Amino acid sequence: MELFDSLKFKVIRRNIKIVFPEATDPRILGAAARLKAEELMEPILIGKQEAIVEAAHARGIKASNFTIIDPDNYDGWEEMVTAFVERRNGKVTEEDARKILKDVNYFGTMLTYMGLADGMVSGAIHSTGDTVRPALQIIKTKPGVSRTSGAMIMVRGRDQEKYIFADCAINVNPTAQELAEIAVDSAKTAELFDIDPKVAMMSFSTKGSAKAPEVDKVVEATKIAKSLAPELEIDGELQFDASYVASVAQLKAPNSPVAGQATVFVFPELQSGNIGYKIAQRLGNFEAIGPILQGLNKPVSDLSRGANEEDIYKLSIITAAQTLMN
Repeated sequence: MELFDSLKFKVIRRNIKIVFPEATDPRILGAAARLKAEELMEPILIGKQEAIVEAAHARGIKASNFTIIDPDNYDGWEEMVTAFVERRNGKVTEEDARKILKDVNYFGTMLTYMGLADGMVSGAIHSTGDTVRPALQIIKTKPGVSRTSGAMIMVRGRDQEKYIFADCAINVNPTAQELAEIAVDSAKTAELFDIDPKVAMMSFSTKGSAKAPEVDKVVEATKIAKSLAPELEIDGELQFDASYVASVAQLKAPNSPVAGQATVFVFPELQSGNIGYKIAQRLGNFEAIGPILQGLNKPVSDLSRGANEEDIYKLSIITAAQTLMN
């Protein structure tokens, strides 16, 4: 079964509610209409009713098919303000909250936090910071996870060759502890996509072939990751060729349970992760889907501002599927 056929099967007719704060964007409306028609989710559109109706009409879409919530005319406004002040634990006043919650990303995140929606998709218009900041302040990370991270799923060919690359979006230079958490979260993401997780902790060294503080960090992260999730197959430090090519693995890491067959690649810092996935995308002809935000209590997905309607459609399906993991 192809990747998105499998995900659709998991989420169809489950009445999963996903918030779209950028509801007047024609790309968002097109994707939401398709998702609704296919019964993959119940989109919740945030914004002024008349503006959304007008934008939908321009796309030939019936706005009456959707739940539309205008923050300026929301019946649960006072309850939301109170909940937000409590969640921010004294960091904002009630007056501040009333201003902040007029921001559609904060408003949509609060709907998700309060259980009125299951997840959120934003970023077609807003920056990554504008999308992720409310999630970190309100939804926050799961117990045992200190930071969220961003994974890419890399897919190639008719046979649906699939891998997870992380972190490719969020953490510039994670500590050993953070890197270990990213590894465990990435394994869980792999399982969502029916990938058997074999986690390679990436480095420019394989099993002591080089000495440097950067290598030491990966070695330590591997130990921590194994202690966090002893049931998972995790190994490092490994160079890419040792983790991917069986013949090289036999030479460099013959006793490794991961080398030569890795499906999850955890990069030591953001620079190499971002470069790595883009090389695979442009030279290896992989489709790069994501970033998929990991580690949050409820899923929030950050679109690229260059995303097209198909990208939004696909990331929304992934977001809906993530709700089944929580």
